[in-house]
Amino acid sequence: MAKINPVSGYETCLERVLISEEQLKSRIAELGAEISRDYAGLCPLLLCILRGGVVFLTDLMRSLTVPHHIDFMAVSSYGVGARVSSGSPRIVLDVNTDIAGRHVLLVEDIVDSGHTLDHVLRLLQTREPASLKVCVLLDKAERRVVDIPIAYRGFVIPDEFVFGYGLDVDEVYRNLPFIGVLKKEYQ
Repeated sequence: MAKINPVSGYETCLERVLISEEQLKSRIAELGAEISRDYAGLCPLLLCILRGGVVFLTDLMRSLTVPHHIDFMAVSSYGVGARVSSGSPRIVLDVNTDIAGRHVLLVEDIVDSGHTLDHVLRLLQTREPASLKVCVLLDKAERRVVDIPIAYRGFVIPDEFVFGYGLDVDEVYRNLPFIGVLKKEYQ
């Protein structure tokens, strides 16, 4: 595996753009309209899984027409510097908001095997929210091991290593306005 050199620019490790900035904006606007319709008359709590979900959350919030609150969780199933999940998720930062009786929309950047999201959903259910739904930007459905009830889905993507728009490669390139596929030699 070739090493990422962030100062050389993302172009050196980008195989191709999978989802363009325009496609992201359009789909997130559609998701915002759907969520706004479904939560009309409510004030949901958007609970973002850090770090990858923050860019998606920011744009999704701007597309909502319903009042809402936000909070954050950090969950890790990766070791330091690892690109492959250990399969043992742990809560690094827990939500600060009491979610009992609240309508919670979990906002996540990507779901593949489903292990991490399943762990989070089980934990949150014990806190007795009025409702708990999942909104995910990217769904690697063919990698699913654990069934995850996804209420709002941005894109179903193939089983490829993707980065940009909040998703990192070795903690860089989260700032890119598109979703790109990492060249094989960098995986």
